[in-house]
Amino acid sequence: MKRRLMLLTLGTSLLLAGLPARAAERGTPEEAMAMAKKAIAFIKANGKDKAFAEINDAHGQFTDRDLYVVVYDLNGKNLAHGQNPRMIGKDLIDIRDGDGKYYMRERIEIIKTKGKGWQDYKFLDPLTKKIEPKSMYIEKVDDLIVGCGVYKPQ
Repeated sequence: MKRRLMLLTLGTSLLLAGLPARAAERGTPEEAMAMAKKAIAFIKANGKDKAFAEINDAHGQFTDRDLYVVVYDLNGKNLAHGQNPRMIGKDLIDIRDGDGKYYMRERIEIIKTKGKGWQDYKFLDPLTKKIEPKSMYIEKVDDLIVGCGVYKPQ
């Protein structure tokens, strides 16, 4: 009986020890906000061209697990994307998420009315390769919208 209890305790401990590692695969809202603010500081210190090149580098400092920075102009054109280079240069004003939400229009409205904030929508998660709920922190810097978001798998 003691041996079974000891094995059960050991098994439970090993299972629980693995949980933080799985949780660490995903970024947190605090990390997303910090990464967006770090990108803003980098843009201000180094200029747009150097910053966009760094943001577009999938192995650079602005990509971590499922976190990556994106940059848009105030009309919805993508200028930098840390996860999908095919988005760069595209006019996304009419793009919709999986629920039909015009999320770029909403993003621009948040920036115009508040200057920064969080936005909820659905987007392709690079880890699961599925459309997942996402929250993105966005902030206006000069004539740019800079953001970084977190996925919230169901």
